[in-house]
Amino acid sequence: MRTRLSGRPLVAAATLPLVLSLALTGCGGGAVAAAPAAAENPAPATFTLPAPTGPRAVGTTELHLVDADRADPWDSDRVRELMISVWYPVRKGAHDGRPVAPYLRPNVAKVFTGVDALGVFEAGTVDWAGARTNAAESAPADARHGRRPLVLYSPGFGVPRTLGTTIAEELVSRGYVVVTMDHTGETPVEFPGGRVEPARLPQQTPERTKTAVNARVQDTRLVLDALTSLARGGNPDAEGRALPHGLGRTLDTSEIGMVGHSAGGVQAAETMRIDRRLDSGINMDGTMKYTDDDYVPVARTGLDRPFMLMGSAPGGEPQTHRTNPSWGSFYTNSTGWKRDLNVPTGRHYSYTDVQAFLPQIDERNDFPEGAREEIIGTVDPEAMTASVRAYVTAFFDASLQDRRRPILDRPSKRHPHVRFVR
Repeated sequence: MRTRLSGRPLVAAATLPLVLSLALTGCGGGAVAAAPAAAENPAPATFTLPAPTGPRAVGTTELHLVDADRADPWDSDRVRELMISVWYPVRKGAHDGRPVAPYLRPNVAKVFTGVDALGVFEAGTVDWAGARTNAAESAPADARHGRRPLVLYSPGFGVPRTLGTTIAEELVSRGYVVVTMDHTGETPVEFPGGRVEPARLPQQTPERTKTAVNARVQDTRLVLDALTSLARGGNPDAEGRALPHGLGRTLDTSEIGMVGHSAGGVQAAETMRIDRRLDSGINMDGTMKYTDDDYVPVARTGLDRPFMLMGSAPGGEPQTHRTNPSWGSFYTNSTGWKRDLNVPTGRHYSYTDVQAFLPQIDERNDFPEGAREEIIGTVDPEAMTASVRAYVTAFFDASLQDRRRPILDRPSKRHPHVRFVR
């Protein structure tokens, strides 16, 4: 494995335990904050995602993956199946005459419209169906510049892959191919033909969390297998649907990183422990434990490849390797390059698209006092989005492409709210 990042290890920083909670009330998890009062204006609020800042245009397509040899962890009568999105470079002008991909698939958007999402987006008050990405749907891939490093993205427990769209689009605009994945059973997922599989989680227990982490690790390995097939000219889509022209020729499966939010970050680390196809990873605000005394295995073993922790301040106390014992154990036991960054004015969903679109919706819906801060903190929304993009891109530039990025070495005046934990 090629370890590009090097340098003296940092003294680990502690972090608050993060709750791996569902984002949709009514789907098996609790709300994060009290739901707001009904909006005075009955028209649902709209929002837009920030455009990626890199020089490359973005396309996206979906694949349906089936693991015929594995039972679904939440329904043993079914085999495991997933939906993933592949985000890839397209030629400038690819949007001309092509639809821009929706933020949520139509039937999942209907589900979101009918529930109080995150506990602050009251049912019927947000135009989920009208929201759009910045990517051309199923446009031909731009393979003129050869194969590109791959980055996988996994969302938090109980939330959809779409909350990582801003990160995915930014990375593609900077020269990567990104794959975002849903985890069936945790959140509503739309499959080909419009079929929606609902969340079907049992009540929260430590065993449920273990089941979810183990399932997510196996999901990641299924995705890695599919990408290997795709890069070799195969078509891993279960229905054999046509792929965007040139897509497979953009994938470099020898250079793969993974970033995840909350449970997705734990998943990135644990998958790296058992599968060396992943060269580097990022955990955004995900605690590495099942209970106070029972850690996810990787927290006890650490990793020998580059890994970055990015924390917020859930409950007001910064989550770092100095405050969260599971992060501290992971950090101490990791022998590869490592970094611990923290945004004390951020909160758990500051590392997702919610940071970008919640303020837009708040202007229209007027959330109750304290609700917005509980979700995304008091950090400037645009500045936080810029920081996440900058540090994530810099990390993968360094760990996958051996490009020196000074922003990883010391605090930056451009990102004063991001603290290095030493």
